[in-house]
Order: sequence, then C-alpha cells, then structure tokens
Amino acid sequence: MKEITDIHELRHIQMAILDDVHAFCQAHGLLYFLSSGSLIGAVRHGGYIPWDDDIDIYMPRHDYERFVNSYKASCYRVINPATEPHYYYTFAKVVDTRTRLVEDEVKSYEIGVYIDIFPVDYVSDDPQERKRIFRRKKLLYKIRRCKLAQSNPLDSALAFWCYRLLPISVKCLNRIIRRLIVKEVPTHTVCNMTEAGPSLNGCFPAEAIASQVDIAFENRTYKTMVGFKEYLTRTYGDYMTLPPVEKRVTHHFEAWWL
Repeated sequence: MKEITDIHELRHIQMAILDDVHAFCQAHGLLYFLSSGSLIGAVRHGGYIPWDDDIDIYMPRHDYERFVNSYKASCYRVINPATEPHYYYTFAKVVDTRTRLVEDEVKSYEIGVYIDIFPVDYVSDDPQERKRIFRRKKLLYKIRRCKLAQSNPLDSALAFWCYRLLPISVKCLNRIIRRLIVKEVPTHTVCNMTEAGPSLNGCFPAEAIASQVDIAFENRTYKTMVGFKEYLTRTYGDYMTLPPVEKRVTHHFEAWWL
C-alpha cells in the first residue's frame, strides 16, 4: 500500500468523490447542499478552509434516503448506519474503495477516504418540545457510542460500562433514534439531527433548503441551500471572522492507496 501523506492528495480524492456525487444528484433530481465547514470555506475562502481536510454535504431527508439507496459508482460506495453492521457514525459517507483510512473511532472498521453526507430533518416548531428531543437524542447517541467505541469515549468509566452493558442492541437503538428524529409531517424548522449535528441553536428555517443556488468551491461550481447565510449565522455565529490560531486545527489522518 502507498501512504497518502499530503493533504492536497487527500483533497484531490475527496474532490473527485464530490464531483461524482454532484453529477449523480444532478442526473437524478436530488437536492444536496455544501454545508458546515465546507460551506464556510466556500463563502470565506472560495474552497477548503486552509487547515481543513474534509467535505460535508447536507441533503433533505427524502433526497438523502433516495441517495443512499440508489447511488452506484465504479470505485465509490455509500456506507451508512442503516446497512452497515457496527458502523460507528450516525450519518452516511461516500468512500473511495481504492483507499483505506484509519480513524481512532473506527480502527476495526474498513473505511476509505470519504466525504460526509448528512440528512436534514424537520424538527418541532415548539422550542420546549425541541429541547426535549435534543436531550433524548443526546442520551441515545451517547449509549450508541459506548456500545461501538473501541475505547471509553466518556469522562466516566462507570457511565461507559453502564451504557455499554445496557441490554439493548445497536440495531434497536438505531430504530429508536430514527423514530425520534425523522418527522414525516413537515414543519417550519429543520436541523441536522445526527450525532455530528449542531447544537439546538443550529436549527434553522425550512425555507432555507427549499431550493439550491450555485456556489464556487476550489474553482468549480457546486450547490448549496438558498438560505445558506441564515443557516451559517444560526449555526456558527460570525462565520466570516477567522477563529483564533489555536483553533485552526487539521484533523489527524492515516490513509493509503490499496
């Protein structure tokens, strides 16, 4: 195996995946949006945040489900918690099957260089009900993480073993989490409700994802949500101001060509 040590090579692989996902979504009428750090990078830097090394995409739940069930490519595949046993994450990734990437959380799980695909779900318009759902979601994800982690992800060893030994399977937890976060009836508010999603303040108006607009990223044109400014402001606050130097941290990765 040949090790991938240059962040620019890693980004080149990710951009190729993004190109393929973009083409697939365009061909099949699926909405997707550059999001999170990738969207901040697009708006503030015209591409990657200089110290960043991943790509994030949001999809409305309906488009997300269609995508993970139908996306096919010669050297890429979708992995997601609904179909992958012992999958640590709570959202989908599109991985390059010609590569291997090691992360601390998933050392026992085969994964390649990837981009992240997050579903966006309707949430209650009632702030109090929303708080209740977020509290329960946080607990369920904590239990799930303890059951799948290779080492203790919590500050407390006692809590870790209590959660890990609860007589409930990860498959059952996934079903409970889905019932909690997937609302079939539309509301006026949406959020990324996965474990990697924002805090309660990151909920934003559903009209923000009603349609797409073009956005430049690394000298190419992709799509983001029409209400991207409100989404970024609610989720990150003053997203145009650079963070302190000590917070400009690149993720550690180990990756290889197979």
